[in-house]
Amino acid sequence: MASSDWTTTTLGQVIELKRGYDLPSRDRRDGPYPIVSSPGVSGCHAEAKAKAPGVVIGRYGTLGEVHYITQDYWPLNTSLYVRDFKGNDPRFISYFLRSLDFGAYSDKAAVPGLNRNDLHTAVVRVPAVAEQRVIAHILGTLDDKIELNRQMNETLESIARTLFKSWFVDFDPVRAKSEGRDSGLPPHLADLFPDSLDNSELGEIPNGWRVTGLDETATYLNGLALQKYPPNDGGSLPVIKIAQLRAGHTDGADRASVDIPPAYVVEDGDVLFSWSGSLEIEIWCGGRGALNQHLFKLTSGRFPKWFYFLWTRHHLPDFRGIAAGKATTMGHIQRGHLSVARALVPPPRLVEAMSAHFEPLLDNLIARRLQSRTLAALRDALLPRLIAGELRVSDAERSVGSMQ
Repeated sequence: MASSDWTTTTLGQVIELKRGYDLPSRDRRDGPYPIVSSPGVSGCHAEAKAKAPGVVIGRYGTLGEVHYITQDYWPLNTSLYVRDFKGNDPRFISYFLRSLDFGAYSDKAAVPGLNRNDLHTAVVRVPAVAEQRVIAHILGTLDDKIELNRQMNETLESIARTLFKSWFVDFDPVRAKSEGRDSGLPPHLADLFPDSLDNSELGEIPNGWRVTGLDETATYLNGLALQKYPPNDGGSLPVIKIAQLRAGHTDGADRASVDIPPAYVVEDGDVLFSWSGSLEIEIWCGGRGALNQHLFKLTSGRFPKWFYFLWTRHHLPDFRGIAAGKATTMGHIQRGHLSVARALVPPPRLVEAMSAHFEPLLDNLIARRLQSRTLAALRDALLPRLIAGELRVSDAERSVGSMQ
């Protein structure tokens, strides 16, 4: 890139930032327009205050977090939004703003916030609009693929949950057979489902199936108090706490010694369940780490991963209700609740046949999450160098092309 294509100026000459608008909860009306606050989209409203495409910056709380918005939206007063792009490429601006050190422009109040007037004085260096569009396309291609993977994974999870409910809750194939209807399943699978229901402690369940405690489907290994395992010269692992589980990565995580017992090492594809605070169950794809207390790692030598993952997810609403009813600041469940929660176990041959339908869904989901992690790492490596003009666009395009 020729240096003559880049201009040194102030941010206020590149864009105009404006504070977002108040919108108390009582005034919100359901509608199609996203409400964008400091951490991102936090709801929807019947009215928009800004046109798409838009760029929003966290003003308080998640200071300096940048969000690119593709539809008309309502920016909340905890944020700043770009009111005028002044002819610059909006998506490029979203990446460009991520490269700024917002900490240098926050005030010194008890709750630091961004001052738009100070931001406008920041000295910046930007390329011509044609170059902006190329850079935005390169980085946007990666983000678009990440978003597509996210959407596809939502679909995969929805299919798995729907199939689980049909087979394990509603007993659709069994009821179809008992009524002489076609179950819609392949004959080799349909033949393994019974054609009648029997009474049990849970009411009617398929003939030949048995009831067991949820804790019998898997080993629920509680994590360690990892402050007792500080990093040493032998290396370290990122500590996976509830915050990391929710985020799906270990960026900024505490570190622990690699010398923890192997059972407490978390690998990609492991099922993690936070039983305290924010109750979540996820298939972890955020890289190798150390299991912190308040998290269970689920494993089983008797049942496949999809079985204990989906049964635990099935009980998650009840577990959350139990935790919410605790008279403590951090609600939680106890091991006894895992015993009380029940699961239905079909005969082994049927479980094995079911696996042919569930396992590809989970394998595909894991593969897409891992691919997205790689794409995000490439984007984060390219972004600062492209924005600073240190990397030729042609070289970046080759890097992105190799990921397609």
